[in-house]
Amino acid sequence: MNESQQTIYPNFEKCGGLLPVVAQDDATGDVLMMAYMNEEAWQETLSTGRAVYFSRSRNKLWRKGEESGNVQLVKSIFLDCDEDTALIRVEQIGGAACHEGYKSCFFRQITPTGHRIVGDRVFDPQVVYKKK
Repeated sequence: MNESQQTIYPNFEKCGGLLPVVAQDDATGDVLMMAYMNEEAWQETLSTGRAVYFSRSRNKLWRKGEESGNVQLVKSIFLDCDEDTALIRVEQIGGAACHEGYKSCFFRQITPTGHRIVGDRVFDPQVVYKKK
């Protein structure tokens, strides 16, 4: 069996059972977000083709877009050389990956004088998440 035919599986133990995952827009190459997957989220992502993460704050699976409708359809998955970080290239449905309503979670640019917003809001989180 050559190297390209071997089954590779993420090493979830290096980060205490979680795998850091970077989501990248498949069409534009924009980095959308960073989150974590546990083994259950990894398996569901592979079986459904939709991004599923593990929410550390809620301590449960987070099916991306389950509240907002902004789901991520997985186009390809890559593991780094240490098999402890993943990159998923996705089709971002709904235009926003960020829960604050921006296309990317990386909408703040740090500058020598502070920070500036470099993205446009796609949706109002107060409306989408019905926050009071």
